[in-house]
Amino acid sequence: METYPGLPGPVICDYWQRDAHNGFNVARMDMVVNTGTYIDAPFHRYPDRDDIAQLPLEQVAALPGLCLRVTADVREISESLLLGLSLQDHAVLLHTGWDKHWRTAAYTEVNPFLSVNAAQYLRAAGVALVGIDSVNIDDRSQRARPVHEIPLKAGIPIVEHLTGLEQLPADGFRFFAMPARVRGVGSFPVRACAEIN
Repeated sequence: METYPGLPGPVICDYWQRDAHNGFNVARMDMVVNTGTYIDAPFHRYPDRDDIAQLPLEQVAALPGLCLRVTADVREISESLLLGLSLQDHAVLLHTGWDKHWRTAAYTEVNPFLSVNAAQYLRAAGVALVGIDSVNIDDRSQRARPVHEIPLKAGIPIVEHLTGLEQLPADGFRFFAMPARVRGVGSFPVRACAEIN
């Protein structure tokens, strides 16, 4: 299972096993919250902003979605991809095709990412959520994370490590990325899915 590079992978095991006296399985998990596909709430970067438990349901469930296709050789996604689109209150998902590298060393190498100008454009357009099928929405070759800061400061959650976006149409779907309601946590795994209209 992928986590952010340098973070430990999850440990999942049985706490109780089924036996003749107990017919139930109870599993135990030990993991960092940035495991698999996960959502970042504003608290991930800003301690005085909404944590995972405070994200309104309407901001993570049944969002009208747009799936924007990025040319395979594009590393930095610019605002030109966004021009002329109606983005207000939408989940904007960036399909780069990078998930083909999922569970390989190449996945955490030089990843596609969103430009600062594009992040500012999304914020100004009033998107509800932004997601990407890459290891990070920021340029990992730089230490700073300005693309995280722009939407999170504006209260816009980010979903990273998406997979399967090639199955979505460009629009006409509803996007779901609901985390467990855990207080004091800035990121959490989600089972991201879409309902095609």
